[in-house]
Amino acid sequence: MNSLGNESRRKQVTLDVSTIQDSMELHSLLKKELELSDFYGMNWDAFWDAITGLVELPETLIFEGWNHIEQKLPKDAQMLINIFKDFNEQYPLWKCKVVYKNKLKP
Repeated sequence: MNSLGNESRRKQVTLDVSTIQDSMELHSLLKKELELSDFYGMNWDAFWDAITGLVELPETLIFEGWNHIEQKLPKDAQMLINIFKDFNEQYPLWKCKVVYKNKLKP
């Protein structure tokens, strides 16, 4: 993880996923809003590598329109949930609160 310390972390980032149509568009949004590198591989393995060693996640990450992703891209939605859960368990000092707005009921 980044050695700069938590003072450099952004407080909050909001991603509007309500119009995302495919996995590549989702990865493009994540790349832009989380400031992932130009060489980001646009897949879930690359996303894990990026958030665990290349970029600092904000203290809070808000997904607006999450129900759209759950319906349109259910595998990607579940993958993101799992990745953030694993991240928070494995890196408790860098924990990122993730808010899924308009989430479908389980």
